[in-house]
Amino acid sequence: MTQSPIHDPQSKMIRVLIVDDSSFMRKSLTYLLESDRSIEVAGTASDGVEAIQKVKELRPDVVLLDIEMPRMDGLMALMYIMNECPTPVLMLSALNKRNPTIVIKSLEYGAVDFIAKPSGVISYDIDKISNEILTKVKMAADIDVYKLKLSLPEESFQKERAKSVNPKEMVVIGGSTGGPRAIVSLLSGLPHNIPTAILVVQHLRPEFVPSLVDRLRWACPLEISIAQEGDVINSGQVSIAPGYHTTIVREGNIRRIHLATEAPHNFITPSINDAMESVAETYGKGGLGVLLTGMGDDGAHGMKAIKDAGGSTIAEDQSTCIVFGMPRAAIEMGCVDVVVPLPRIAQTILRMI
Repeated sequence: MTQSPIHDPQSKMIRVLIVDDSSFMRKSLTYLLESDRSIEVAGTASDGVEAIQKVKELRPDVVLLDIEMPRMDGLMALMYIMNECPTPVLMLSALNKRNPTIVIKSLEYGAVDFIAKPSGVISYDIDKISNEILTKVKMAADIDVYKLKLSLPEESFQKERAKSVNPKEMVVIGGSTGGPRAIVSLLSGLPHNIPTAILVVQHLRPEFVPSLVDRLRWACPLEISIAQEGDVINSGQVSIAPGYHTTIVREGNIRRIHLATEAPHNFITPSINDAMESVAETYGKGGLGVLLTGMGDDGAHGMKAIKDAGGSTIAEDQSTCIVFGMPRAAIEMGCVDVVVPLPRIAQTILRMI
């Protein structure tokens, strides 16, 4: 996997506001962030009310925001920040382990990403995830905050549609940073009688997947479920990778879901490449790959495999990507048929199938 986008050291310092009710966490995060010479801590806050005030006063480039705090929690503060003074926000919390729905909610409310504290509310071992924090802070600093608004389809396709004369059999969709909201937007534009099966592979820990599925069921007219080992693939059905590597295997004329806990090709879970490569192998020209926003290059080789097998490919345009890493890698590999903004992807899928 290629390196994540790194902030240009020649550019101005990245100013970060740390929001956490623990003085230990504020001090530890300050030390961790300022160990990188391209980052400075612009200030700290101990609750959501103070965070809103400090964002307005200090105008930081990035906010590291805890969730469980007195007076006003981080989720409420996030809503105020994105409404009154839009700023890239990274949620850094342990609350997700008790209430995983918070992750999906924070991403919908405009957070760039969610970082789990390694060992609870006060994580004395926060240095274990120092690389993740530094990488994501630099990534967040380069984001156009107005891209964090949910992009809805330009036209609703939630209506009956005639079946295509040359249908695809499987659409496989990959996403990472910014992916959950992009997936909600994309699937909400598709009709319930779409004549293909759909597999969604989002970089997400297993405990957060049920919350994403609940959100998708509320927003979309499609039949949506978490992929299970041995599930038979049927048209009109959307399977969401359960946080483990999810591929398609063929048994005669039947295709099934196969799950694996190990990472065969890389350390990203679940692997978009592995899922797309399995679609290329089992569906050939009947496969359609869609690559959405995300860091790194997972999915690029999978898109190439689909293209080489005679299938079709779509990549999200830079204009709507929270992070343009994965689509850029596939485009540079020369294996993308169409590059379109997020609101037009549903329409493009329907045209291709």
